[in-house]
Amino acid sequence: MSKQFWAFLAVGLVAVGVFVASVWNGTKGNHLDLTGKIVRVRTTALPDSTLVVVDFRVTNPSDVPLVIREVSLKLDRSKPGGKQEDPLGGTEVSRSDVDTMFDSLPSLGPKYNDVLAPGETIAPGKTIDRMAEATFEVPKSVADSRKGVILHVEDVDGAGFDIPEKQDIAKK
Repeated sequence: MSKQFWAFLAVGLVAVGVFVASVWNGTKGNHLDLTGKIVRVRTTALPDSTLVVVDFRVTNPSDVPLVIREVSLKLDRSKPGGKQEDPLGGTEVSRSDVDTMFDSLPSLGPKYNDVLAPGETIAPGKTIDRMAEATFEVPKSVADSRKGVILHVEDVDGAGFDIPEKQDIAKK
Protein backbone atom coordinates (compact mmCIF):
# COMPACT_ATOMS: atom_id res chain seq x y z
CA MET A 1 0.00 0.00 0.00
CA SER A 2 1.24 3.42 -0.90
CA LYS A 3 1.80 6.45 1.30
CA GLN A 4 -0.91 8.26 -0.65
CA PHE A 5 -3.50 5.64 0.42
CA TRP A 6 -2.60 6.04 4.12
CA ALA A 7 -2.73 9.81 3.85
CA PHE A 8 -6.21 9.74 2.28
CA LEU A 9 -7.35 7.19 4.87
CA ALA A 10 -6.13 9.40 7.75
CA VAL A 11 -7.81 12.52 6.28
CA GLY A 12 -11.04 10.57 5.74
CA LEU A 13 -11.07 9.24 9.32
CA VAL A 14 -10.47 12.73 10.71
CA ALA A 15 -13.31 14.12 8.55
CA VAL A 16 -15.70 11.40 9.73
CA GLY A 17 -14.66 12.05 13.36
CA VAL A 18 -15.30 15.79 13.02
CA PHE A 19 -18.70 15.10 11.45
CA VAL A 20 -19.75 12.67 14.20
CA ALA A 21 -18.60 15.10 16.94
CA SER A 22 -20.53 17.98 15.40
CA VAL A 23 -23.72 15.89 15.12
CA TRP A 24 -23.29 14.74 18.74
CA ASN A 25 -22.85 18.30 20.03
CA GLY A 26 -25.63 19.65 17.81
CA THR A 27 -28.22 17.30 19.33
CA LYS A 28 -26.99 17.55 22.92
CA GLY A 29 -29.85 19.87 23.96
CA ASN A 30 -32.45 17.36 22.72
CA HIS A 31 -31.52 14.92 25.49
CA LEU A 32 -33.54 15.57 28.63
CA ASP A 33 -31.43 16.35 31.68
CA LEU A 34 -32.06 17.71 35.16
CA THR A 35 -29.45 19.08 37.54
CA GLY A 36 -29.89 20.49 40.98
CA LYS A 37 -29.06 20.51 44.64
CA ILE A 38 -30.82 20.02 47.93
CA VAL A 39 -30.76 23.32 49.78
CA ARG A 40 -32.35 22.43 53.12
CA VAL A 41 -33.60 19.31 54.90
CA ARG A 42 -35.94 19.57 57.91
CA THR A 43 -37.19 16.72 60.07
CA THR A 44 -39.89 16.49 62.73
CA ALA A 45 -41.11 13.57 64.79
CA LEU A 46 -44.60 12.18 64.26
CA PRO A 47 -46.24 9.55 66.51
CA ASP A 48 -44.90 6.48 64.64
CA SER A 49 -42.66 8.00 61.99
CA THR A 50 -40.61 11.02 60.94
CA LEU A 51 -41.59 13.73 58.49
CA VAL A 52 -38.79 14.92 56.20
CA VAL A 53 -39.20 18.18 54.25
CA VAL A 54 -36.66 18.91 51.49
CA ASP A 55 -36.22 22.32 49.83
CA PHE A 56 -34.29 22.09 46.57
CA ARG A 57 -33.29 23.95 43.41
CA VAL A 58 -33.42 22.21 40.01
CA THR A 59 -32.40 23.31 36.53
CA ASN A 60 -33.48 21.91 33.17
CA PRO A 61 -30.41 22.61 30.97
CA SER A 62 -31.85 20.79 27.95
CA ASP A 63 -33.89 22.22 25.09
CA VAL A 64 -36.87 20.00 25.98
CA PRO A 65 -39.49 20.69 28.68
CA LEU A 66 -39.56 18.27 31.59
CA VAL A 67 -43.08 17.31 32.69
CA ILE A 68 -43.20 15.82 36.18
CA ARG A 69 -44.72 12.36 36.59
CA GLU A 70 -43.39 11.57 40.05
CA VAL A 71 -41.36 13.11 42.85
CA SER A 72 -40.14 10.87 45.67
CA LEU A 73 -37.67 10.86 48.54
CA LYS A 74 -35.38 8.13 49.86
CA LEU A 75 -33.43 8.13 53.10
CA ASP A 76 -29.87 6.80 52.83
CA ARG A 77 -29.05 5.36 56.26
CA SER A 78 -25.65 3.87 55.35
CA LYS A 79 -22.67 4.95 57.40
CA PRO A 80 -19.16 5.48 56.00
CA GLY A 81 -17.14 2.34 56.71
CA GLY A 82 -20.23 0.65 58.16
CA LYS A 83 -22.86 -1.73 56.87
CA GLN A 84 -24.37 -0.62 53.55
CA GLU A 85 -28.16 -0.45 53.67
CA ASP A 86 -30.63 0.03 50.85
CA PRO A 87 -32.17 3.52 50.82
CA LEU A 88 -35.52 3.62 52.61
CA GLY A 89 -38.42 4.89 50.51
CA GLY A 90 -40.79 7.39 52.04
CA THR A 91 -44.52 7.96 51.72
CA GLU A 92 -45.07 11.25 49.92
CA VAL A 93 -47.26 13.95 51.44
CA SER A 94 -49.87 15.21 48.98
CA ARG A 95 -49.75 18.80 47.74
CA SER A 96 -53.17 19.47 49.28
CA ASP A 97 -51.94 18.43 52.78
CA VAL A 98 -48.85 20.63 52.84
CA ASP A 99 -50.46 23.83 54.17
CA THR A 100 -52.23 21.84 56.89
CA MET A 101 -48.95 20.16 57.77
CA PHE A 102 -47.12 23.48 58.17
CA ASP A 103 -50.01 24.94 60.23
CA SER A 104 -50.17 21.95 62.60
CA LEU A 105 -46.38 21.40 62.94
CA PRO A 106 -44.74 24.73 63.87
CA SER A 107 -41.44 22.90 64.49
CA LEU A 108 -41.02 22.75 60.69
CA GLY A 109 -40.62 26.50 60.49
CA PRO A 110 -41.80 28.54 57.52
CA LYS A 111 -42.85 27.20 54.14
CA TYR A 112 -40.20 28.52 51.73
CA ASN A 113 -41.32 26.98 48.42
CA ASP A 114 -44.25 25.37 46.66
CA VAL A 115 -44.42 21.61 46.20
CA LEU A 116 -43.05 20.08 42.98
CA ALA A 117 -45.99 17.92 41.96
CA PRO A 118 -47.05 15.70 39.04
CA GLY A 119 -48.16 17.64 35.99
CA GLU A 120 -45.86 20.60 36.63
CA THR A 121 -43.50 21.52 33.79
CA ILE A 122 -39.92 22.74 34.07
CA ALA A 123 -39.30 24.78 30.93
CA PRO A 124 -36.06 24.43 28.94
CA GLY A 125 -33.20 26.39 30.48
CA LYS A 126 -35.20 27.29 33.62
CA THR A 127 -34.23 26.97 37.28
CA ILE A 128 -36.90 26.63 39.96
CA ASP A 129 -36.99 26.32 43.76
CA ARG A 130 -39.46 23.78 45.12
CA MET A 131 -39.97 21.36 47.99
CA ALA A 132 -40.91 17.74 48.54
CA GLU A 133 -41.89 15.93 51.71
CA ALA A 134 -42.36 12.37 52.84
CA THR A 135 -42.84 10.35 56.00
CA PHE A 136 -40.43 7.57 56.93
CA GLU A 137 -41.18 4.70 59.31
CA VAL A 138 -38.11 5.40 61.46
CA PRO A 139 -37.48 7.43 64.62
CA LYS A 140 -36.35 11.05 64.21
CA SER A 141 -32.90 10.13 65.54
CA VAL A 142 -32.38 7.76 62.57
CA ALA A 143 -33.50 10.41 60.10
CA ASP A 144 -31.22 13.01 61.71
CA SER A 145 -28.19 10.70 61.60
CA ARG A 146 -28.75 9.82 57.93
CA LYS A 147 -26.02 9.68 55.33
CA GLY A 148 -28.28 11.75 53.09
CA VAL A 149 -31.61 12.20 51.37
CA ILE A 150 -32.08 11.33 47.70
CA LEU A 151 -34.62 13.30 45.69
CA HIS A 152 -35.95 11.35 42.69
CA VAL A 153 -37.73 13.26 39.90
CA GLU A 154 -39.28 11.36 37.00
CA ASP A 155 -40.46 12.73 33.65
CA VAL A 156 -43.69 11.52 31.99
CA ASP A 157 -41.59 9.91 29.26
CA GLY A 158 -39.78 7.75 31.84
CA ALA A 159 -36.48 9.57 32.32
CA GLY A 160 -35.54 9.62 36.01
CA PHE A 161 -33.08 11.84 37.84
CA ASP A 162 -31.63 11.46 41.34
CA ILE A 163 -30.36 14.46 43.28
CA PRO A 164 -28.47 13.45 46.44
CA GLU A 165 -28.05 15.60 49.52
CA LYS A 166 -24.51 16.89 49.95
CA GLN A 167 -23.94 17.10 53.68
CA ASP A 168 -21.37 19.35 55.32
CA ILE A 169 -19.00 17.03 57.18
CA ALA A 170 -18.19 19.80 59.70
CA LYS A 171 -21.83 19.84 60.88
CA LYS A 172 -21.87 16.14 61.75
